[in-house]
Amino acid sequence: MLLWLVAAGFFMQTLDATIVNTALPAMARSLKESPLRMESVIIAYALTMAMLIPASGWLADQFGTRTTFFAAIALFMLGSVLCALSSSLHELTAARVLQGAGGSMLLPVGRLALLRDVPRSQFLQAMAFVSVPGLVGPLIGPTLGGWLSEYSSWHWIFLINLPVGALGAAATLRFMPQYRGAHPAGFDLTGYLMIAAAMVAISLGLDGLSELHLRHAAVVILLVFGLAALSGYWLHAAQSPQPLFSPQLFGIPSFSIGLLGNLFARIGSGSVPFLLPLTLQVGLGYSPARAGMMMIPTAAAAILTKRLVSPLIMKVGYRRVLIANTVLVGGAIASFALISPGQPLWLRVVQLALFGAVNSLQFTAMNTLTLKDLDAADASGGNSLLSMVQMVSMSFGVATAAALLTEFTQVLDASSPEHLLHAFQATFVSVGLITTAAAWIFSQLSTAVKGAAPRDPTVDSVSS
Repeated sequence: MLLWLVAAGFFMQTLDATIVNTALPAMARSLKESPLRMESVIIAYALTMAMLIPASGWLADQFGTRTTFFAAIALFMLGSVLCALSSSLHELTAARVLQGAGGSMLLPVGRLALLRDVPRSQFLQAMAFVSVPGLVGPLIGPTLGGWLSEYSSWHWIFLINLPVGALGAAATLRFMPQYRGAHPAGFDLTGYLMIAAAMVAISLGLDGLSELHLRHAAVVILLVFGLAALSGYWLHAAQSPQPLFSPQLFGIPSFSIGLLGNLFARIGSGSVPFLLPLTLQVGLGYSPARAGMMMIPTAAAAILTKRLVSPLIMKVGYRRVLIANTVLVGGAIASFALISPGQPLWLRVVQLALFGAVNSLQFTAMNTLTLKDLDAADASGGNSLLSMVQMVSMSFGVATAAALLTEFTQVLDASSPEHLLHAFQATFVSVGLITTAAAWIFSQLSTAVKGAAPRDPTVDSVSS
């Protein structure tokens, strides 16, 4: 029952990360906003999760796994209710922050409970079971979101969380053990605040070019403030006896290259779930349900590709796989510029499936490279930092894509559907080029870094 409980929590988290993408135009109409100005709904959720992931383990040690997991579900449900009741974009964004606060703790705290409850010999099998919803959520999320917004109301995208959450809360009180840290470590509050300030400032700076309509001076100030806070953290961490993330982690070449590669390569991957449904609905006039169905080839190809990744890495090595595949991911994103009313449907499906396949390979290779050389002492901090970077990169990806789209709509004077489609096409090409640039990071890998099985084979499906 504990396995089912943790799996259900993970399912809610991953479902709500993707279910809103196809419903953004319907939300925009209801809230009297432009569909091209709705990126904060996604950014608020991803950024809040990134900010609170580092604190989840400390909270569980202080208050207990049962108490923290129950509070996470309660926050998630409250956020879901407030999302459904929102009458403006600002209210919806604030509610998504609350929802993300709950979602950020579901998997880390659940995984911690399993680590302490399940015998070590059975832990990998337990995590493999729990990781399945991480694949199912993104598969059905866009389709379900499109179907609900077309045939019912976008409000049900959030209300469907309530029965699942209620069952999860009751099961938590019954089946979740109350583990606390025997000697809870101190929490690096100063470092945490610096990291959080950096993430928020940079995200607001990028988003300021599109939805927030900030002047360039304000954007520059936010970006510089964010970079200064990030620099301040690393100076602080070098002197702190218990930093939030140890600078020693970056003394491991595979970790530092993998983490930076994750940050920049995922900017493109994180922008596609935001851009594609908008392109299909706003640019081509697809219905929400049809746009959601078009996301199925991407998710299905991603799942089918998982088993092919390990043999390929073992044979070719991380460096060659990541350099070549990063270029392929960038090319697949740029190829969406070919989307037009006259494009054959079969070609569009092939494009989506190809992107799903190479993107899945990219995630698996990047994640295993990042964690494969960490010892037991560094594994927890390294995995938390990787999870945080993944969510930050998703937020940056959506903000970057929205900023580019706003700029291209102005440059191309996108007053007609045809010109608006050209703005989407130019954005895809630009994001594809940004993704391809990450290949330079992976080119720094030594050719001696061969494929090796990760210590936890389920880490990819859990963290991505």
